[in-house]
Amino acid sequence: MLLADDHAPTRTGVRAALEHEGSFEVIADVGSGDAAVERACQLEPDVALLDINMPGNGIAAAAQIAHQLPDTAIVMLTVSRDDADLFDALRAGASGYLLKDTDPVRLPEALKGVLEGEAALPRTLVARVIDEFRERGRRKKLVFGKNRGVELTGREWEVLELLHQKLTTAEIAERLFVSQVTVRSHIAAILKKLRVESREEALKLLEERE
Repeated sequence: MLLADDHAPTRTGVRAALEHEGSFEVIADVGSGDAAVERACQLEPDVALLDINMPGNGIAAAAQIAHQLPDTAIVMLTVSRDDADLFDALRAGASGYLLKDTDPVRLPEALKGVLEGEAALPRTLVARVIDEFRERGRRKKLVFGKNRGVELTGREWEVLELLHQKLTTAEIAERLFVSQVTVRSHIAAILKKLRVESREEALKLLEERE
């Protein structure tokens, strides 16, 4: 097992959980993406457990490790619930995406499952992956002028249109029969795609194109 995270206390805690009762042997723990790639190529671990937001970028490191060591399973361990990070990690070659609030006791079991060919994803994120495939045929492009456009999923379009109708997060959640956490996640994805900081800025862009 290779462990990469720029927060030393996190590495210590995760290492203890992984090595408990001999579940895994951590042969290297490092604090950056570059170091993770270097040590992975030297040691060829069975599993590389990588943080996303560390120096050198965990997703970039995952892509390099996946390319150079196709037999090494890659799992992200992160605080990010952002859909873009999730799908970027999966596209980079990750077989799992675990959140840092996961019970440490469950980590060895989840990683053993990855070695047996299973995907390691929390239930809430499994639902997002399913939604992503369902939405692929319903994507729409929001165009601003001649040279700028962003692609939104069908659900993101629905959320944006309801925001345009001045509905609150709670009202949107009730209208779409989803949780407020899910609505906030969609709004965050919309703002990221539109490259704006607030709902008000997103709505202003929408109004400018009308």
